[in-house]
Amino acid sequence: MISRLTGVLADKAPPSVLVDVNGVGYEVQVPMSTFYNLPDTGAKVTLLTQFIVREDAQLLYGFLTSTERESFRELVKISGVGPRIALGVLSGLSANDLAQAVAAQDTARLTKVPGIGKKTAERLLLELKGKLAPALNLPATEASGGESHADILQALVALGYSDKEARAALKALPADVGVSEGIKQALRALSR
Repeated sequence: MISRLTGVLADKAPPSVLVDVNGVGYEVQVPMSTFYNLPDTGAKVTLLTQFIVREDAQLLYGFLTSTERESFRELVKISGVGPRIALGVLSGLSANDLAQAVAAQDTARLTKVPGIGKKTAERLLLELKGKLAPALNLPATEASGGESHADILQALVALGYSDKEARAALKALPADVGVSEGIKQALRALSR
């Protein structure tokens, strides 16, 4: 398995790059978040890679950070999500933004990514829940607080408050608040 490539960046044509490693050119598919941070052609580059073998192709995907690669790996584990969709998600959202969207269960953020509809976004959020926070080294308290805050946010929106109003009320809540107590406190804040 190819896990990392270090060589000269020979060509850049989104979403592919060509990395020359001692005379062997590797075509690597990269998300746009990686593509925009690559050096100019002719410069040395190191990419962390994920090698995927399909029935009809052998594909190499590259990332500048381990966080991006771990997010990609978690995405492709989901049934119905292939490397192309995973690459699209990481092109539309940074790995940190994806983890925050999952922690907040924010479907609106994911549906802004081209090719991701509401049902796919909901499935991604469900399948990724609790899986990206460890990969991103987020403290456990943030991850658990994020889950209760996501439930509080959904409850406030279901009660008719706008997403903006609900998020403003969430900011005033303590990180370790429970769902029912958090809803009560948020409603008090919103009624002022």
